[in-house]
Amino acid sequence: MNTPKGAEFSDDSTSLSRCYTRTIAQAGGAPVLMPNLADQKLITAMVTRCDGVMLTGGHDLQPDLYDPSLSKQIKATATGIDLERDLSEFLLIEQALKQNKPLLAICRGPQVLNVALGGGLITDIDLEQPNSLNHRRKAQSHRLTHQITIEPGSLMHRIFKRKSMKVNTAHHQATGKLAPMLRATATTSDGIVEAIELTKEEARTRPFLLGMQFHPERLWERHPEFLKPFRAFVKACYA
Repeated sequence: MNTPKGAEFSDDSTSLSRCYTRTIAQAGGAPVLMPNLADQKLITAMVTRCDGVMLTGGHDLQPDLYDPSLSKQIKATATGIDLERDLSEFLLIEQALKQNKPLLAICRGPQVLNVALGGGLITDIDLEQPNSLNHRRKAQSHRLTHQITIEPGSLMHRIFKRKSMKVNTAHHQATGKLAPMLRATATTSDGIVEAIELTKEEARTRPFLLGMQFHPERLWERHPEFLKPFRAFVKACYA
């Protein structure tokens, strides 16, 4: 993501939590950061040179990319919009799928993945689903705060070997109507999607793809099982 000021000359800067790079390295991978530039030739070359693609957390998507008819009240809840990041990640997803590269998506990641593939987005959970759980618990991002239910037989289930588990939560947006090639494989009790994967039919011909709404990269040092999806991703990258 772009941030207003960086460490050098206060320029606009590309910023990423070191939790992601540390976790990929711990899982056996060699993390490479991609510049935030919506340049198809560049992104094609980057994906060609990498073994897999990970989409990280961050600010909200530009609402006009998925629902131009949203009310002003709901649209106003979308903050930190970086259109170039949105467009570059659309291109990144396109190339990852075109080149059959494993894809792991976290928090904002599954949201942008779903939108890029033709799905929808809940712009603000509190406004659009007012009886939902409290998903905005950023201050507790290193703690297990709510329960999710995992679909038996799914990639999530194969990785964690559990039908339910506690995770952290730090988001106000969520995956909406699913893109045709995706399915939900973990949810909370209020129906919010916590994990997405390829449909069974798509999974037969494509490599690893998993999106998690929670932040396992912030949990594994206290709860080692949350390193498992990263190890599965790295294994798929090196297969």
